[in-house]
Amino acid sequence: MTQSNIAASAASISSTGSQSTGATKPGRLGLWVMLSGTFLVVLDFFIVNVALPSMQRELLASAGTLQLVVAGYGLATAAGLITGGRLGDLFGRRRMFMLGLLLFTLASAACGFAPNAELLVAARVLQGLAGALLQPQVLAMIGLAYTGEDRARAFAAYGLTLGLGATLGQLVGGLLIHADVAGLGWRSCFLINVPIGLLALMLAPRVIPPLANSGNSKLDLLGMLLVAAGSVAVVLPLVEGREQGWPLWSWVCLAAALPLLAAFAYQQRRLAARGGAPLVAPALLANGRFVTGLLTTLAFYVGNASLYFVLALYLQQGLALDALTSGVVFTSLAVGFFATSMAGARLARRFGGKPPIALGALVLAAGHALQFVNVAGWPGHSHVVAWMVPLLLLQGAGLGMVMAPLVSTVLAGLPPQHAGVASGVLSMVQQASNALGVALIGILFYGRLGEATDMAGYSGAFGVALLYLMMSALVVAVLHWRGSQQT
Repeated sequence: MTQSNIAASAASISSTGSQSTGATKPGRLGLWVMLSGTFLVVLDFFIVNVALPSMQRELLASAGTLQLVVAGYGLATAAGLITGGRLGDLFGRRRMFMLGLLLFTLASAACGFAPNAELLVAARVLQGLAGALLQPQVLAMIGLAYTGEDRARAFAAYGLTLGLGATLGQLVGGLLIHADVAGLGWRSCFLINVPIGLLALMLAPRVIPPLANSGNSKLDLLGMLLVAAGSVAVVLPLVEGREQGWPLWSWVCLAAALPLLAAFAYQQRRLAARGGAPLVAPALLANGRFVTGLLTTLAFYVGNASLYFVLALYLQQGLALDALTSGVVFTSLAVGFFATSMAGARLARRFGGKPPIALGALVLAAGHALQFVNVAGWPGHSHVVAWMVPLLLLQGAGLGMVMAPLVSTVLAGLPPQHAGVASGVLSMVQQASNALGVALIGILFYGRLGEATDMAGYSGAFGVALLYLMMSALVVAVLHWRGSQQT
């Protein structure tokens, strides 16, 4: 979730140049306020995983609903990212940042007080849409407000914020659930956003200067609706279809997805031919290396959020760990991720200046395979957890080797005039792939679990999920190797 947004910011700067807004540069507090919005958006994608078992018990939620709690958020964010950025162009970055933050805070409160599972899913979708409005403004404001070394430091802080939100989400969630403040339990994972959001809203007009906006962008509303409808037509039946016995509507949705996406592609070409501003520049899709990069990104991210999803369920429902212990186990994954992310430059130099993405994918696949052996081989959960921790370090190391350099590699060599749009498309693919991955792995995990409630049943389900994740990582390695052969 992190690197595509960083790439988007760099692309935006390259396409607009070093603009001088005439505004006072934000101080350290201004940067922290901007980054607080980013932290909340990323944190809420991942913090929810550790709270899923508690939600299911209290709200009597189905397995499909649990998947929608995660996938609905990611899908809504993906559908609105590019439109959110253009709204900032039209109406001002700070204004749209504050509006997005306000809506995100209100949606978080709605999640925290949701009386049933259906309203929780609806509030999560609203959260995702608010995040899509908020997130692009942070990147643009940093690019407009800072120059030179200050800009580099600001983007480094942005990257660190995204990494912390993604990798520490499970630990923060575990701590909140364990503390059980005022008996709120899992609800505190959402309600914690409210005081942070209100404080940031109060400070924003004081510490973030008004920044110039171009005002010359146009909204491609038809394109936005078509791609959103096509994405929902793919993900929704995959999430709900298995549990409902694959009813007719699920097959109708899947059948409608292809013509909807084809209509989107046709509409984008027509709009570009008329000199409009399509969501996806058709010229980009004529670039074979970029398309291969998109496919590599899709293959990686369908195994990203889905890993967190099934791991949280296995630890708490299969091994009967509490939320706090589960969060601590997740931390080993974060340690491995940060170790290789921070060592990315040194690893690239060791491999002749090229980031070892294919090697990282193989390391990740090996980690999944060894974790499969661990889960399948130990009858007692104490042994499983003991071996799981070092293997999660290995899996995290593989994730860091791939995620850190993937997006900059995909965007490398594109013409400058396409850089901004390409990074937006990449962000959209990344978020949609997260949602799709949760849907696909849910079919495998719950299909294997069936009606079982014991550790053996959950071990079998988690093992099937690990095989899926291993195949995803191997596809990443093959696609990246093929992409590196293209000129």
